Amino acid sequence: MSIGVTRIADTFFDLRILQRVFPQLIETGLPNTLILSVGAMAVGLVAGLIFALVLLSKRPWVRAIGRTYVNIFRGIPHIVSIYIIGEGLPLAGISIFGSNTYLYAMLAIGIVEGSYISEILRSGIRGIAKGQFEAGEGVGMTHSQVMRHVILPQAARNILPALTGQLNLVIKNTALVFLLGLGVNQRELFSIAQDSSSNNASLTPFVAAGIMYLAITLPLSYFVTRLDRRMGRGGGRVRGVSKNRDFMAPDFPTEPLEHTSMSTGGAG
Repeated sequence: MSIGVTRIADTFFDLRILQRVFPQLIETGLPNTLILSVGAMAVGLVAGLIFALVLLSKRPWVRAIGRTYVNIFRGIPHIVSIYIIGEGLPLAGISIFGSNTYLYAMLAIGIVEGSYISEILRSGIRGIAKGQFEAGEGVGMTHSQVMRHVILPQAARNILPALTGQLNLVIKNTALVFLLGLGVNQRELFSIAQDSSSNNASLTPFVAAGIMYLAITLPLSYFVTRLDRRMGRGGGRVRGVSKNRDFMAPDFPTEPLEHTSMSTGGAG
């Protein structure tokens, strides 16, 4: 019995390895993970907003473009999408970031996350009553002014818990960029744990990395729960998105906007 316990301890909780790997995780892995997460989330928000407006177009062929994007990146495993984008673009000669693998990693995660964020944003915009748009036009605002000053601020408030929950998922998905072969100083938490595990023939580094991920995601999850409750009491939030990333945005009972799209049209 004691031999089994000792073996488990050596495999998962080797104190000597923990002492060596934690400084690397804190000094290099944690900052890179957070930078990757924020950068990827920024890309995802831009892509998500663009395709949310595309999905709200009146023209079927425009909506089809947005639906194709969403279905592809929600239907393919993240690890496949990230590898295709992060490795495929440079191999295809599309070297928009030169040899900077770090930026390709941000782009890859961001494009994938954009497919989820677009549905969150679409739901938030459709959840705003049509009368809000008409009221804006009634005081002389243009279409873009109404969207910028009336619709989007209200939609942002409603979907804030969902977007915060999505950031939590982005943080965990940064572990997949090890496929792209980051440089020594670019390694995130998982890459450092993987290298240390290979060098020491132990799973202890992965346990240490798991602790670091929990130190980030648990407080964020708690914050999302509290925020979701506060927004719920205020009413109007997008329910369920932050808890289930396979959530498909419903058609809200409120009358959808006819103008919430690019210049081509509104909700469809």
